Formats: sequence, C-alpha cells, structure tokens
Amino acid sequence: MTLPSTTIYPICMKGSVGFDKRSERYYVNWYHAGKCYKLYRYKGQMMRDGKLGKELAEKLLSTMQNATENGTFRIEQFTETEYDVIPYLRTWLQAIKHTLTPGTYKDYRNSIENHLVSFFRVKALQLHEIQYDTLMELLGAIDREGKGKLNVMYCLHACLLYAWRSRRIPAIPPFPERKHYQIIKPSIEWLPSDRQEAVIKAIPFEHQPIFWFLKYHLRRPGEAMALRKEDFDGATFTITRGVSDKQMIDRTKTGEVHIVPAVSSFLPYVGVEEQKQKSCGIISPYFFVHPNGKQEGKHYTHKTLTTLWKEACKAAGENIDLYHGTKHSTASQLINEEGYSIYDLQMAGDWARLDSVKPYGKIEVSTRRAILERKVVSLNSQRELAGKSKNKS
Repeated sequence: MTLPSTTIYPICMKGSVGFDKRSERYYVNWYHAGKCYKLYRYKGQMMRDGKLGKELAEKLLSTMQNATENGTFRIEQFTETEYDVIPYLRTWLQAIKHTLTPGTYKDYRNSIENHLVSFFRVKALQLHEIQYDTLMELLGAIDREGKGKLNVMYCLHACLLYAWRSRRIPAIPPFPERKHYQIIKPSIEWLPSDRQEAVIKAIPFEHQPIFWFLKYHLRRPGEAMALRKEDFDGATFTITRGVSDKQMIDRTKTGEVHIVPAVSSFLPYVGVEEQKQKSCGIISPYFFVHPNGKQEGKHYTHKTLTTLWKEACKAAGENIDLYHGTKHSTASQLINEEGYSIYDLQMAGDWARLDSVKPYGKIEVSTRRAILERKVVSLNSQRELAGKSKNKS
C-alpha cells in the first residue's frame, strides 16, 4: 500500500493544516481569491516535522482565521517575506533614499542596522504584529539616551507610516508617550556679545567674514558654507542650500527658503571677502571661500570652520563649540542683553515654531528679574498716581 505524499488535518472554518512527507514539513492550506496557497513558514520559522512544527502550523491557521473574522485579513501578511520587519526596513530605506538628505539617510541607516535589526532578529515579527507593547519593549532595549532613543523610534515610525500608506499594514500602532523617553534638555551655553566678538577677532582676518555672518544673521554654519554669490542682492540673502553629512545639498535642513536681511554691521565684511577673493585670484560661485581650500570652488568645510573656531577660543580663553558660540549666543544676546521678546527673536531668526525659541528665554535669571522689577516699578507708579489724585480730590 502506497502512502499519500501529504496528509491533511482538517480544522473547522476556512483553511486546513497539512503535512508534506517528502519535505517533512507542516503547512497551512488556504484558499483565497480563487487561488490555493500552501504556507510553510510562521513568522519566518519553517514548520518542520515534530510536535512544535504542528503547533506552529495550527497557530498560523488560527491567526489567519482570526484575521478573517476581524476583517483585517490580508494574504500578503502571510505570503511575502518582505513584510517581515528586517527585510522591509531595508527595502523601505532604499526606496526613499532619493527623498532624504545625506545626513538623514545616514541617521536612518544607523538606527536600522545598529538598533532595530538586533531587536527584531530576536523578536521575529511581521510588520502588522508590531503593537504598543512591542514598542515599549523596543524602547527599553535601545542602548541610547533620551534623544537618541527618540531618533530610532522616529525611524521606525516613518517606516510604518510608509507601510500603512502602501496598504501593507491595516494601521499604525500608537508609539510610547514622550515622557517614557526621559529626555533631559540641556541648558543652552552662550557667550555675551563682548566675549563672542573677542573670539571672532582672534580668528585670522581673512577668515573672519563668514564668522561675522554667522553672528549677525542667526544662520547655521552649513548654510553659510553653501551660500553663493547669486544668493545676495545687496540687501538680502536668500538661504536655499545647506550641507548634510559633508555634502552640499540644494535645500536647507528644514526644507524651507529663508529671506534674510543683510545686517548693516556686516556689510563692511562683504567688501573684505570680495577683496580677499580678488587678491588671491579666486573665481568661485561661493560667497565665502578659503584661499587654500581643497574643495571645488574653495568653499569652507565644517572641519575648517571648527578648527578656526577652536583655535580662536583657545586664544581668547573660551571653551564653547561653533554652533553655541555663534547662533545660540546671538539668539541669547538678543533676549538677555537687548531685551527682545521670544516673538521678536522668532521673527528675526525665521524659526517656524515658537517652541524652538523658548529655551533662549529661560537662560538668564537677571533678565526675568529685570522684567519683574519693571512690573513692580510700574505698579508702584500707578499707586503713587492714584494717591496724588485722591489727595487732590
């Protein structure tokens, strides 16, 4: 008597569990949209001969039946290995690479390869199976501090959003609330005007123009490096470019175009920069150039600016990085020395969100004291006027 090559174990409802004697594997037999499917894997695991294999097959069948009852069934969830989390993360990143800045692509790739892959390799899931409890477990497993954890979760959220829009998953699970990330915002370091200017003056004169630009205009170093002569009309700068992961890109970090009025105090340095380029015989499309630069067009690099800034800080007896010493310092000065409001500062720096400006208003206690003191003086003056008016009557 010849035994059949497969044995079917009928189970109630749609579908059945079978066993293929040739390959010694269990499978789920499933009929969908006029086509019969044989599924040999559950969450990427082969359902081989033995008690465990049969249990996995029955579990897979039950999962498919439940999804059918709940109205969430999609055959792709069970037939396509690309919907396993790790392969899909990599496929997604390559699919959107052309939409990302080099820096963002690098951050996403780091999040995937150094954090998400290791987690989902142990916790074998498909995209649609990721839920809140999975995300809480992932949050605890990410070996980074506050903001670093948030960046990894942002990456996964972007991937799941892409999958949902592509109709690969029925919904995006809720992500852990921000309080669970334990993000501690560091206080902003800054230099008062006189100390900031002392550092810039300690920089060789031929390199000073780009640093005065950063001081006066509240822009990022990458935007100053990428600034071209065509972006200046004599009265305003049009900021449309930046630097991401050491590469020039035709967009700013936020993707917005910024029209920046040229500050009158900076205008003399326009002439200094022009004279430098003329005397060195430099023909470049860039607004600021390094006479001995190695880059095409001799534009400055972040490494060069950082080195010049560090050397000047050392000479001036300061210890602060380039970004805090320029943009952060100027923003803090406008509020804490000049008395501008956070609304004025938001307009001056062209920040999209007021929340980005608020930290600058929390730095100097003396500023808040001065505001309170003016309030007290105002109240006392009102009382005095009221008293004089009462006496006259």
